[in-house]
Amino acid sequence: MRHPRTTAGSGSGLRSLLNLRSAAGQVFVLQVVIVVLLVAAAVTALVLQAERDSTREARQRSVTAAEAFANAPGTVQALDSRDPTAALQPRAEAARKRAGVDFVVVMNRDGIRYTHPDPKQIGKKFVGTIKPSLEGRITIERAGGPPVPAGKEAAVQAVVPVTDAHGSVVGLVSAGLVVQNVTGLLEQQLPIIFGTGAAALALSTTGTALVSRRLRRQTHGLGPAEMTRMYEHHDAVLHAVREGVLITGGGGRVLLANDEARRLLDLPTDTERRRVGELGMEAGMAELLASGEAVTDSVHLAGDRLLAVNIRSTAPYGGQAGSVVTLRDTTELAAVSGRAEVARERLKLLYDAGVRIGTTLDVVRTAQELAEVAVPRFADIAVVDLLDAVVRGQEPARETWGQMRRTAISGDQETLPLYRLGETITFVPTSPPMRALEHGRAVLERDLRQATGWREQDPDRARRMLEYGLHSLVTVPLQARGVVLGMVNFWRAGDSPAFEEEDLSFAEELAARAAVAIDNARRFTREHTMAVTLQRSLLPRALPEQDALEVAWRYLPAEAGVGGDWFDVIPLPGARVALVVGDVVGHGLHAAATMGRLRTAVHNFSALDLPPDELLGHLDELVSRIDSEESTAEGMEDRESVGVTGATCLYAIYDSVTGLCTMARAGHPGPAVACPDGTVTYPDVPASPPLGLGGHPFETLELRLPEGSQLVLFTDGLVEDRDQDIDIGLDVLQAALEGAAGRTPEETCQAVIDATLPAHPSDDIALLVFRARLLAPSKVADWEVPSDPAGVAPVRAQCGARLRDWGLEEIGFATELILSELITNAIRYGAPPIKVRLLHDRSLICEVSDGSSTSPHLRRAAPTDEGGRGLFLVAQFARRWGTRYTPGGKVIWTEQPLHDGEAAATGGTPTDVLLDQFDDPTL
Repeated sequence: MRHPRTTAGSGSGLRSLLNLRSAAGQVFVLQVVIVVLLVAAAVTALVLQAERDSTREARQRSVTAAEAFANAPGTVQALDSRDPTAALQPRAEAARKRAGVDFVVVMNRDGIRYTHPDPKQIGKKFVGTIKPSLEGRITIERAGGPPVPAGKEAAVQAVVPVTDAHGSVVGLVSAGLVVQNVTGLLEQQLPIIFGTGAAALALSTTGTALVSRRLRRQTHGLGPAEMTRMYEHHDAVLHAVREGVLITGGGGRVLLANDEARRLLDLPTDTERRRVGELGMEAGMAELLASGEAVTDSVHLAGDRLLAVNIRSTAPYGGQAGSVVTLRDTTELAAVSGRAEVARERLKLLYDAGVRIGTTLDVVRTAQELAEVAVPRFADIAVVDLLDAVVRGQEPARETWGQMRRTAISGDQETLPLYRLGETITFVPTSPPMRALEHGRAVLERDLRQATGWREQDPDRARRMLEYGLHSLVTVPLQARGVVLGMVNFWRAGDSPAFEEEDLSFAEELAARAAVAIDNARRFTREHTMAVTLQRSLLPRALPEQDALEVAWRYLPAEAGVGGDWFDVIPLPGARVALVVGDVVGHGLHAAATMGRLRTAVHNFSALDLPPDELLGHLDELVSRIDSEESTAEGMEDRESVGVTGATCLYAIYDSVTGLCTMARAGHPGPAVACPDGTVTYPDVPASPPLGLGGHPFETLELRLPEGSQLVLFTDGLVEDRDQDIDIGLDVLQAALEGAAGRTPEETCQAVIDATLPAHPSDDIALLVFRARLLAPSKVADWEVPSDPAGVAPVRAQCGARLRDWGLEEIGFATELILSELITNAIRYGAPPIKVRLLHDRSLICEVSDGSSTSPHLRRAAPTDEGGRGLFLVAQFARRWGTRYTPGGKVIWTEQPLHDGEAAATGGTPTDVLLDQFDDPTL
């Protein structure tokens, strides 16, 4: 709802009166001050006049009353009487009332009162001057005597002498009148004065409000400060604007002309108030300005300038009749438009450079993109030379600046008289590239025909370049993050204009953007090389020797960089082998480092000879602990980059004695089995979540593999891609394995890679293929041992006979000693059933099992101990020994080389060992 304008006007008028910063407020205050001063002056004059008149009247009345009483008959006789007061007091009071004075006092020559309106004052000394009156004169004064009934204010009193017939003063008469009693006129006139002042004040307030309202209406509500600021702004704009402004009034007179208008029209200094035709302008321009007709961008010649004229009337906007003329110099506009077009093209080229340069993280490709962007929009030929260290991804050194390798050329290099791609160039100190490197700025050779420094690099090639038509050169160093990476040379040939100084800044900007992209590619190359080196150092360089399996493998990194896929083959005691395939989320150094940590952990856990499900449980707990520690570590800004959770793993143990393969997986794809008859199956290994999630058990699958079967372990990069579903990948893998019968694992690996490898792999691929072998029954011997020490000797003898059958007589003594110690410990400390097994593989494996889960510990016996040396002897005669747990108890195993010579090469003889054990240094 809109308020009435009168209300708003009244409120704004009142606010303007109360605002001392407004003109209305200041005028109002001035008028109030004037009215107050006039009222004060009138009141003051009235008071003074009233006081003067009152005093004069009081003097006259006092003198008249005193003289009348002094000259009255009987006054002299009363003074001479015996009781003057009794005679004079009634007469004095009567005279006082008739005369209208406040007191009539009769006194003797000594000033002792005989009469007084207040009887208490009779007989007291008169207060006032009486000496002149004693001499016969009349005394008039303002004095304050004793209180009189009329009031306490000072009175005007007259003292008149009373003379006898001889002229002698026999007494005095004083009559007086209080001044306030004669100011009644003042009290009557004051209301008139104040009323007149109030009326004047109200009239001034109303007039000021009306004037203020009219002023605000004319100034559109702007106050003095706003008006002043607006004037200053308009004045500043008029003098600073690059357009001429003329304001003409009625009759074509110039009212205002700014500095630019004076310059464009060559106007005289006294332009204002003169007619347009009197200013010496050309006839056509003067006629146009005087016409007042509306014109838009009309181009007219004024001297040597071409002006665009715009004319608008001031009348539609509430001003007086007249016109506003604006003048713009279009002579410079053409040149400016040309430069703007060039600048627009340069900006577009820089934008295209930002889009087209750095599309890959390849140093050479990025350099080629720079050369292709610059031609032909900036140069006819562009070449890029980089330091060798930059191409290899290394940090360049200043000492190598003088020698660079030609990395990129735009156009057909076969026809160009330039250095070829891949050619190493050694620059001389006077060449433009070296000068640009020394100063860190672009170097311009505007006319190559006149320049000499560039010819010293290769005079013959320089001659051929001039003959080809190259005539102008700009050389710019490629620098990023304070590091010099190389040079870029821009050439112009044929009819192309030569480079100018303003081209240098653009060339430097283009080179700077390209240098950042090249440096990013260099840093990526360095990091990629580091990641590849790290990964290669963490992956198995060669598979361990063992007879349980025939193994082949492939590892193919993704195009995006090194990932965390890994595999391993770990020999286990008892002619068994552990097979591991895993995948770490992500790519780069972190993924490679995480892969190394997990691979080391699996090696350590496998050394404990744990079942697959227990090993994955420990690995899952380790991953959770690593994630927890790293997520709470201080200074970790990028938490996603340090996560290990999500890694997958498949762990399998193959026993070449029984042909059983026990496996478990944590979020990893299951294996494929290619049987000797050509059929391919995917065993249903129980699925479990990836490592690090915790709280989920891992389950195992036991699979009996016929001899000659091939087990294929792989990561998801082999069967899954962003453009291919995993089911399709598994079908392709199955088709590739169906013809694997009769192939070696190496041939199967190659066939699988050929069939499944995508054109652009987005993930690493790890592939492990092994063919199962079984240990011949003739190389396996086992016995059951009774829980009686007497049963040790027969078993030891049977083992010795079997060793002789295998041709292992050289290690018979050591083997019998080992078996004696292990069997005796099992009988003494273990629980039935007790069994012994010998395996003749790449080494001799002795296994003693019992039903107890108690594990023996190796210790060094003191010289005085009767026992405690058995396990120490076992450790000395065996190359390796250890304990593994089974569902029915434990197995203590040892490994020995098949010939005594291998043992002798690694340690002392058994006799020396025994003597050392029983040697007492205290004897």
